[in-house]
Amino acid sequence: IHQPNFFPWLGYFDKIVRSDVFIFLDHVQYPKKGGTWSNRVKLIDGSGAEWITAPIARDYHGFRSYREMRFREDAPWREKILRSMEVNYRRAPFFDENFDFLAALILEREASLAIYNENLVRRIADRLGIETAKFCRSSELPHEGQSNEMLISLALAVDADTYMCGGGAGEYQQPEIFEKAGVRLMEQSFQPPRYAQIHVDWVPGLSVIDALFNVGTDGVRELLRIG
Repeated sequence: IHQPNFFPWLGYFDKIVRSDVFIFLDHVQYPKKGGTWSNRVKLIDGSGAEWITAPIARDYHGFRSYREMRFREDAPWREKILRSMEVNYRRAPFFDENFDFLAALILEREASLAIYNENLVRRIADRLGIETAKFCRSSELPHEGQSNEMLISLALAVDADTYMCGGGAGEYQQPEIFEKAGVRLMEQSFQPPRYAQIHVDWVPGLSVIDALFNVGTDGVRELLRIG
């Protein structure tokens, strides 16, 4: 279970690999201020890492879910990201292998943040040969409560007996509440493997885009296998 993220890091795809059902958490409230991993991520620039951002329309009041959020279309952010990607990765070993594929994802004209991100995650997972997980949306499943109770209700809605939380989340997600409901709490143990990156020695936690350009599709499959 995870928010629909924007060109996420390898750990996001590791969670998909290890899941039978992956639920996009799209019905919860989108943060009112600041950027999130659902509209920005880091890539390599000439000397380190930089944020690439898809601007969000924030001219609203009250509650808005991830599902309801829309991109701003008053600036060519897709083209800006594409230019940055070309400039910084054109000499990467697997640029030619993956550029057209990634460019098509970036230039997708979908206005909905959640649907745009869901689509790109599904297509990248398909390119990586990840076939284990069935994808669902929380907005289309019965759910109740907040926090742990909500996560449990979503797990039960898809007949799951185990819920995988992110690394470190097990410390505050109260395993006894899950166990009482018949759901085992399992903490993700992904350790991002180090790989050769263009321009820098090593910057962890970057978008899957970085790995695809630097080690290629087969290389990313191997990183997910050993991570």
